[in-house]
Amino acid sequence: VANEGGKHWTVNEVRALIRIWSDKNIQQQLEGTVRNKKIFEQVAARLQKFGIDRDWKQCRTKYKNLKHEYKSVKSAQDSGSTSKSMKFFNELDAILGHCTMEQANKSDNDESERPPEWTEAKSEKDSVG
Repeated sequence: VANEGGKHWTVNEVRALIRIWSDKNIQQQLEGTVRNKKIFEQVAARLQKFGIDRDWKQCRTKYKNLKHEYKSVKSAQDSGSTSKSMKFFNELDAILGHCTMEQANKSDNDESERPPEWTEAKSEKDSVG
């Protein structure tokens, strides 16, 4: 079935895209910009080395779709739902999950940085009188 980006991506094509996306250099470039045509031109060129013929638009569309799907599965999981899942979740979590992990680790040492949920338990007891 043809969609906006042409033919459907195969599992191997998506794996190759994720492998390139997991490159720290590519990640840094993507984090810092919205106008990312040049980055996706690089991605498409690297896919070509794997024998995968995709243009930059197809790469960007697939990237956006994967990222969107990952975020919706992740937020469903965070709210306790296990009904949502996706094929490449673990691979994407390794790439996209690092941002939130770094922030969580930084705030571990500093009490003032902790989310309100962590300190609420104490304050609820105090206000019961």
